[in-house]
Formats: sequence, structure tokens, C-alpha cells
Amino acid sequence: MSEQMVAVAGGVIGGALFLIFIGIAIYLLWKTLCLSPAYEELFNSVTPRHSDATINDLTSIQQTSGPHPNNSSRTKSVPFIIPPKFLGQNWVDVKNGERIQEDCEPYVAPEFLPRSSFYSLGSFAVGSINPDLYKFPEDGSEADFPEGNIGRLWFAVEYEQEAERLLVALVKARNLCFPSESCNPFVKIFLLPDERRYLQSKIKRKTLNPQFDEHFLFQVSSKTLNQRTLKFSVYHVDKLKKHHLLGQVLFPLKNEMPTGESKVVIWRDLEAENLEPPSEYGDVQFSLSYNDYLGRLTVVVLRAKGLQVHEDRGMVCSVYVKVSLMNHNKFIKCKKTAAVLGTTSPVYNETFSFKVDQAELDTASLSLLLLQNMEGDKSHLLGRVVVGPFMYTRGRELEHWNEMLNKPKELVKRWHVLSSSST
Repeated sequence: MSEQMVAVAGGVIGGALFLIFIGIAIYLLWKTLCLSPAYEELFNSVTPRHSDATINDLTSIQQTSGPHPNNSSRTKSVPFIIPPKFLGQNWVDVKNGERIQEDCEPYVAPEFLPRSSFYSLGSFAVGSINPDLYKFPEDGSEADFPEGNIGRLWFAVEYEQEAERLLVALVKARNLCFPSESCNPFVKIFLLPDERRYLQSKIKRKTLNPQFDEHFLFQVSSKTLNQRTLKFSVYHVDKLKKHHLLGQVLFPLKNEMPTGESKVVIWRDLEAENLEPPSEYGDVQFSLSYNDYLGRLTVVVLRAKGLQVHEDRGMVCSVYVKVSLMNHNKFIKCKKTAAVLGTTSPVYNETFSFKVDQAELDTASLSLLLLQNMEGDKSHLLGRVVVGPFMYTRGRELEHWNEMLNKPKELVKRWHVLSSSST
């Protein structure tokens, strides 16, 4: 009896194992023959570009990417979206039909200052520009370079009043001064007096005549726009990633903003950086010119640096320049620049003219006072400089005056050391 029960139990177990084996075999065969792969090949790949076409192309992909006709019950449509940090990058084709990102210098976001009412709230690189939208000067500026020129920069500036946005189009640079053709130039753009934040162009490889065609945006209040100055610093980057300054352009926004609807391209010659340290009371830079035919003496107050301002709590530094015409040390006439706020290195770029007869040049002189606005109507003298003939001046001040007389109708630019009020 017991032997029959053992035989029955063994038969039941063997039958169950056989049925399980048959079930597994049928499942694997059904999976191989009946199920298609869940992955699909994406055709008509779209190349990201530096324009609004990127968004339109991505939208079309999302609309046309539907379920596969053979697997409509199992495969769902998944939208294809490019992460924002890859938008605006350069892509190149490779042999297998895929696209990879082109090697380029990564953009390093500068350190941001705390927000205040004076500094701009934000700044952005907003991609490439369309040169056809801009009006270029027809003055032979790409071929006519004066002796000693270290480079020339073309750009355009536009301010949107309602949005309080300053748009800067960096177009190109030409005739950069570098020992060889292996120059790798790029441009840093500052909105002074904020010198800690900047926007940077892409690096152009092995060229002395780079074409940038890039667009940048600064968010800046219309109330402080006239106090701001654009600074374009052109650098070369070497193999060790070190930056070497080739030259710079300062563009004060006061009285420099182009008018009209057309986007006018402006050019300025690069200037070498003044590497001399500021003097005890600071330095001032201005240009002199005398027109003997009109009997007109012209002064262009450009900038100052290293000023020893008084810092009072709750007050923003405000500095202006007072230009006085003297004759036999007697006051004749004076003119003032607008006050520049929040910096010890203000940029003015203001022009003044005085009527001076040629016979008076041996007895006339110019006095420039740098003054800081204080509480109420008071002002504090930061420094002064006097230029004129041998009767009143010596050294650089006398050299500047004589050079102006030897080069009539030509602006002669120089830096001058400020002295205290007691000298």
C-alpha cells in the first residue's frame, strides 16, 4: 500500500515539473515572436541653433512624435526637450549622423554683488546678432588706422526705456596689436562703476581681426543710466589660459546714446591700459585743443582715478570736475561736468570750449578742480591741476600746453597728477 502511495506522489511531482518547464518555454517563444522592441529610432534629427527656430523645431518634434503604428497600445509619446544649458551652443556633424557639441571656452558666471538701487539687477549673454539689421559707418574705418594704433572695436548700443534694458551688440575688432597671428582674442564687457560683474564674448582662435556678432543685455535703471559707462576690454588667452590685455574702450552712456530707430554701429580705437599706480591724491585725464582760426580753446574731461573720497555712512560718493579759465591769475569763466556717483575712478567724457584770443595764450591758464559733493550745498576739494604757459606751470603741465600749441586743431590727451589744495 505504501509503495503505491510513493509512486503516485512521484508521478504528481514529475508531472508538475514538466508542466512548469512547458510553460516557461511557451512564454519565451511568445516573447520572442510576438513582442517588438520598445525603443524607436528617431529620424530627422534637429540641429540646435542660436535663434528662435530652436523652439519651433522642438515644438514640431513634440507634435509629430506619436505612438508607433504597430504598438499603439504599449508605447506612449515622450516629448523630446533640450536642456536650457545646451541651447545656443555650437554643434557639429560626425560620420554616423549624430551631432556632438563643439569644443568652446566655458562661460564662467562672475560673482554677483548684493542688489542695490544703483547697480544693475542682471546681465545676460543673449546669443548672436544679425549684421543685416545694423547700419555700418561708410567712412573707411576698416582701412584707415593711424600710426601707433593698437586695435579698433565696432559695437552698437540700444536702450529700451520701458523694459529698462541696455542692449549691447559686439560686432568685430580689427588690427589688434599682437606679435603673431596666433592671437586668441575675446572681449569682457563691464558696466561701470560696477567692475566685479561682466559679460564675456566667445574666444576667436588665431586671428587679429575677429568677427564676434554677439548680443548682450544689461538690466539697468533709467535713473542711473547717465551715470554708467560701458567698458570693453579686449584680451588674448594663451595656452595656459592666462589673459593678456590688448586694449580697452570706455564708452560713457551720457550724451553718447545714438538716437533714431536704426541700429547704428559705432567704432572706437583701443587704448592701452595706464599701468602707473595712482598718485597720492589721484590722477585726471583730459584733452586740449586750440583752434587759432576760431580763437577757441577746447577741453575734453575724460576720466579720473585713485581719488581719495570721503566716505560718509548713508551717502553715495558724488564727484564732479570744475574747469576754470584764468588770465593773469584772474578768473574769467568756469564750467562744470555732471557729477558721477559711486566710484573713485569716474568717467566723464565731457567737452567744454572757451573763447581765447591767440595773443592771450601766453598769459592764460586752465585750472581743473575735482570736487566731491557733501551734505547740503557743500563740496570738498579732492585735488587740482593747472596747465598753461611757462609763466604758471612746469613739467607735464607745461609740456601738455606746448604740445597743444604745436598741434593746432588736434586733441592732445594726457594724464596729470592731482595736487592738494595747499599747493
